[in-house]
Amino acid sequence: MDEIEHKYVEVNGLKLHVAEIGSESSPVVVFLHGFPEIWYSWRHQMIAVAKAGFRAIAPDYRGYGLSDPPIQPEKTTFLDLISDLLAILDALNISKVFLVSKDFGASVVSIFVLLHQERVSGFVTLGVPFMPPRPPTHHKLLPEGFYISRWQEPGRAEADFGRFDAKTVVRNIYIMFSRSEIPIAQENQEIMDIVEPSTSLPSWFSEEDLATYGALYQKSGFQTALQVPYRAFLDRQSELYNIPIPKVEVPALLIMGEKDYVFKFPGIEEYTRSGEAKKVVPSLDIIYVPEGTHFVQEQFPEHVNELILNFLTGHS
Repeated sequence: MDEIEHKYVEVNGLKLHVAEIGSESSPVVVFLHGFPEIWYSWRHQMIAVAKAGFRAIAPDYRGYGLSDPPIQPEKTTFLDLISDLLAILDALNISKVFLVSKDFGASVVSIFVLLHQERVSGFVTLGVPFMPPRPPTHHKLLPEGFYISRWQEPGRAEADFGRFDAKTVVRNIYIMFSRSEIPIAQENQEIMDIVEPSTSLPSWFSEEDLATYGALYQKSGFQTALQVPYRAFLDRQSELYNIPIPKVEVPALLIMGEKDYVFKFPGIEEYTRSGEAKKVVPSLDIIYVPEGTHFVQEQFPEHVNELILNFLTGHS
């Protein structure tokens, strides 16, 4: 990882951390993380695309990792992340990019593409398909112990996470999210207690990786991460839900692990397999990874690198 450089870009009154590798004259690929991830979750992909002649950039969102927290984390919105991304590109004099995202980063990409399609050469999402922003409904079809419902409840996740250090919180979430079942707690059980303390990490996730994540979340805490994505979706009056939905003409790819628990969210598999997503993104291609889980880019880095590079080189 020593070849990856680190710097701070001051945008919207905050210093945001950016990891970068590759020549400044090369086509740019911006990697957008999910939760409980950070720039580091793209370590394998950044090095691979840089070796293939691209410039890889991976920011930490505001309030995540090494980036400054917002003054009022509880008021952070998805549109703040869109504004930050646009400001980073402008600060670095980047006119057009490929976007690669994972988990709720797919929502960031979806919104950014709808608002700033002229800045996007193409995009890849992992684990979550392109979806126009709309108020969530899946929680209505799942039990009360559904992890997102619990994390949306003010104070509950803070109390649950607060029993452990940051490293243990990340460990438990990585183990939960690596399974093929949706994390759902029992009525008298907290989300962190779904994972037994003796459970091993996934084979592809080392103790060194966990230590890196733990240190980054020890710095940032989880306040902003609980707001965006989980609580930001609850504001039904948000400008987010008034964004026009034009046809998206840029090339797009979805990489979906068939053992990703998100695939079991109500409506997601049907939306993905039926071609519904192509009504908005006609050029969307979908590739399924049979054994892939929610962390497919860390689980099968060489395969995912190949898929991303095929997409990038095919549309450069």
